[in-house]
Amino acid sequence: MMQLQISPSLRHVTVVPAKGVRDFVKVKVAPRKLSYRMVFYALLLLTFVLRFVFVLTAMDTIEGEDECSSLGCVGKRLGPRIFGRRLESTVPEEIYRVLEEAEVKIPTYGSDAPQSLEEFLAEMKTNKSDAKIFALRLKAMVSLLEQKTRTAKIQEYLYRHVASTSIPKPLHCLSLRLAAEHSTNAEARLPLPSPELVPFLVDNSRRHFVLATDNVLAAAVVAASLVGHALRPAAVVLHVITDRKSYAPMQAWFALHPLAPAVVEVRAVHQFDWFARGRVPVLEAMERDREARSQFRGGSAAIVASDDSERPVVVAAKLQALSPKYHSLMNHIRIYLPELFPSLEKVVFLDDDIVVQADLSPLWDIDLHGKVNGAVETCHGEDKFVMSKRLKSYLNFSHPLISRKFDPEECAWAYGMNVFDLEAWRKTNIKETYHEWLQKNLESDLSLWQLGTLPPGLIAFHGHVHAINPYWHMLGLGYQENTTRAEAEKAAVIHFNGRAKPWLDIAFPQLRPLWTKHIDFADRFIKGCNIRP
Repeated sequence: MMQLQISPSLRHVTVVPAKGVRDFVKVKVAPRKLSYRMVFYALLLLTFVLRFVFVLTAMDTIEGEDECSSLGCVGKRLGPRIFGRRLESTVPEEIYRVLEEAEVKIPTYGSDAPQSLEEFLAEMKTNKSDAKIFALRLKAMVSLLEQKTRTAKIQEYLYRHVASTSIPKPLHCLSLRLAAEHSTNAEARLPLPSPELVPFLVDNSRRHFVLATDNVLAAAVVAASLVGHALRPAAVVLHVITDRKSYAPMQAWFALHPLAPAVVEVRAVHQFDWFARGRVPVLEAMERDREARSQFRGGSAAIVASDDSERPVVVAAKLQALSPKYHSLMNHIRIYLPELFPSLEKVVFLDDDIVVQADLSPLWDIDLHGKVNGAVETCHGEDKFVMSKRLKSYLNFSHPLISRKFDPEECAWAYGMNVFDLEAWRKTNIKETYHEWLQKNLESDLSLWQLGTLPPGLIAFHGHVHAINPYWHMLGLGYQENTTRAEAEKAAVIHFNGRAKPWLDIAFPQLRPLWTKHIDFADRFIKGCNIRP
C-alpha cells in the first residue's frame, strides 16, 4: 500500500510507503513548468492506454461481428462512443422499402423468377442490377420458394393422411388369418380368462389395466410389454375391450399366445349388458358428429384444392377430420369405465399406441388426493414442441362458451396412460358433463375444440386431475421426429401419439424398434402375413 500526500498549496505531491518510511517519490508541481518526472508518468499512462485499446481492437477483429467475450464486448460498446462513431446497418434502405411495400405477383411454376439461390446470384452478377431490382427479384424468388414449400407440405400431409387412415395389408391379413383360426381351431375359442381365473377380474388386490382397441397387433405389443416388465406378473389383470368385428381375431390371438401368470380378459362392447344404444348417448352424438363433419369438411380432394392462402397446418387439420378413429367408439370408451367395471376401485387405462418400458405397479401407490384422474401434465418440460400444451392449444377461446368457463393458460394433460380412481369417479358427474359438451359442440357446428376425445376430456375432467411425474408417460413419438431413442428409453411408458404409428411405414425409423422388439417375428401368423421389423 502507498500513501498520497498533497500540500495545502497544491504545489507538492508526495508518495510514501504505508509503513512511514521517508519520501519515496517527490514531485514538485509548478504553475507554469512541468517536471521531467511528470512527463515520465504521463508517457507511462499513455502507453498503458494505447496497449489497452490495441487489445480491444484485436479481440473485436478475431471474434467478428456477432460474438464477443466480456473484454471484447467492452470494446464494441465503448469504442464507437469514444471515437464518435455509430454502428449502422450496411443494407441500403431501398431494399427494405421494396421488400416491405412492393407488390409482387406470386410466381407460378415455369415463371422467370429465380428457382434457386444460385440462379438468383448468377442473374444479379450478369445484369449488374441496382438495389431496387435486387430486392424485387429476391422477393419473387422467396415467394416462389414459399409456394413450392406450401405445396410440398400439403402433399406430405395428404400422403400421411392416406397412410394413417388405411389399414396396412399385413395388419388386414393378420385379422383375417386369426378370424379363420377362431372359426376352425377350438383352442382359439378358449374362454379368456379360464373359469378358475374369473374371480381375479374383480379382485381389487390385483393391478387392473384396461386397453380398448380394434388393432390386434397393437394390442399384442401393449400386452407383451406390460407383462414383460411387471415385477409381479401374476398380479397383472389386463382387460381388453374391442368391437364386434375385431372380437374373433383378438380372442384367437390371446388364446393362442397366453401371457400366464398374468390374467387376460377379452370382451367386445356388445357383450356388456348395459351397453345398449338407448343407454349410451355418445353413440348418437358420434353419428351426428360424423354427418356434420362430412358436410362441413368435404373430401380429401376438396380439402387439398382449397384456397391457396390457407396454411398447411389448417389443411392438415381438415384432413385429420376425415380419420376413421374420430368416429370410433374405442376412442370414447374410457368415459364409461365406472359402468364397464362396477366392482373395481382403481384401473390404469392404456392406449393401443403405447409401449410399456418399466414396472407400472407403483402407480397404485400414488395418492391422487381425492382426484379422479392421475395424468402427466403437458405444459412444461424440456421438449417445448410436445410439452407446451395448455387449454388454449385444444379449446377455441374465441367462442364465448369456452372463454366464460375456462382459463386459456391452464395446463393441459395427456390421455394414453391414466390412473383412474373409479370410486372417486362415481361420486362425480364427469360422464354427464362429457355428454353435455359433446352436444354443445354439435350445436355450435363443431367449433368449440379441435378434433379428438382429449378436448371434451379436458372439459369433463376439469378440476378432477392430479398431476403425476412425467417419467410415467412420454408423448409425441408419432409426430416428434427429433426425439432420440436414448431419450425415449428413459420413460416408463412411451406414446406414439400422432400419425406416424409404429405399425406403419411412415413411423420414425429411430423409434420404431422400441415397438417392434416386443413382436416375435418367427410367429407363424406374423411371418405368414409378411410383417417385418
